[in-house]
Amino acid sequence: MPPMPSVLFVCVHNAGRSQMAAGWLAHLAGDRVQVRSAGSAPAERVNPAAVDAMREVGIDISTATPKLLTAEAVQAADVIITMGCGDACPVFPGRRYEDWKLDDPAGQGVEAVRVIRDEIHDRVKVLLAGLLKP
Repeated sequence: MPPMPSVLFVCVHNAGRSQMAAGWLAHLAGDRVQVRSAGSAPAERVNPAAVDAMREVGIDISTATPKLLTAEAVQAADVIITMGCGDACPVFPGRRYEDWKLDDPAGQGVEAVRVIRDEIHDRVKVLLAGLLKP
């Protein structure tokens, strides 16, 4: 059996996009994928609109805590998904990198965040299908 793939979602504040992506992947993959998230300049808490939007689809990210991006976290991941963190994400050979262009939910209401949530869901489903290919 191949080792469990590890995915790291990164955005600036680790309060919206990356938390929603981590929530979706953990929900859809269960224990088949190791999921983490981090930010280059973490916020104090997860965006309440992101929490509300995810709660609407039955995923609770209310206990998530924004974490600082470290080189160790990047080195431990097989796949690094960046979402607007620019040059703050270190690049290491042998890792797969994807940059997802997504609107930033910071300062937006839950209606706008729903659109971002749903786009993340679609991307996570494609990512997961690729990770679990035999």
